[in-house]
Amino acid sequence: MNTRLTVVGCSGSYPGPESPASSYLLEAEQDGRTFRILLDLGNGSLGHLHRYADPLTIDAVFLSHLHADHCLDMCGYYVMRKYHPTGPQPRIPVWGPPDAPGRLARAYDLPLDPGMTEEFDFHPHAGPVQVGPFLVETVGVVHPVDAFALKVTVGGRALVYSGDTGPCKELTDLAAGADLLLCEASFRDGVDNPPDLHMTGSECGTTATDAGVGRLVLTHIPPWHDPQVAYAEARTTWTGQLDLAVAGMVIDL
Repeated sequence: MNTRLTVVGCSGSYPGPESPASSYLLEAEQDGRTFRILLDLGNGSLGHLHRYADPLTIDAVFLSHLHADHCLDMCGYYVMRKYHPTGPQPRIPVWGPPDAPGRLARAYDLPLDPGMTEEFDFHPHAGPVQVGPFLVETVGVVHPVDAFALKVTVGGRALVYSGDTGPCKELTDLAAGADLLLCEASFRDGVDNPPDLHMTGSECGTTATDAGVGRLVLTHIPPWHDPQVAYAEARTTWTGQLDLAVAGMVIDL
């Protein structure tokens, strides 16, 4: 089975000049059709998604947490699915933190009932989920709001996406033996960073080393930081394959 990851957006904290905020498209074949899921849909990413797939062909969305740079383009996606010229689109499942329905309704200034529930079938993260060929597992990680790392297994290959988190055992355990770790590197070493918020490049490298992953891709680097600094930091703790996420990057798993 050929599985493809496309980086739709990878800018940390807000869209940057080179990329929208966080969103990752996974595609795989099963039963004669292509299944597509999104990991996050941060601000600016829905427009870029059109470059890589018809947004109306997405089968499910998984939100790591409810900060704007990971979920806010669900508002535009709601409009697209509700008012598309071909008619209202079928509901699709959306997994996320428990308050996802309320958070997104408030973001678009909708009444909480129905909010976006006529367009999206919301489910809280709880246990493994199967969508076509994709098995998605989640674990809570450390961040100021409810936040989850996600593991996607398909065709015997596994990708782990950190979402936003400080270094934690939960992420390392989830990533154990994964083929690819897509890990946020928002902070820099040598700075008095607040705890339980984000990771530095070296902390991503340590996580990858301890988990024994096959490949590390650094992502979610804010526009005010030089990605090459995060790369150099990761190289102090990780000797394996290392890449920087860029918008439009395609990885075959």
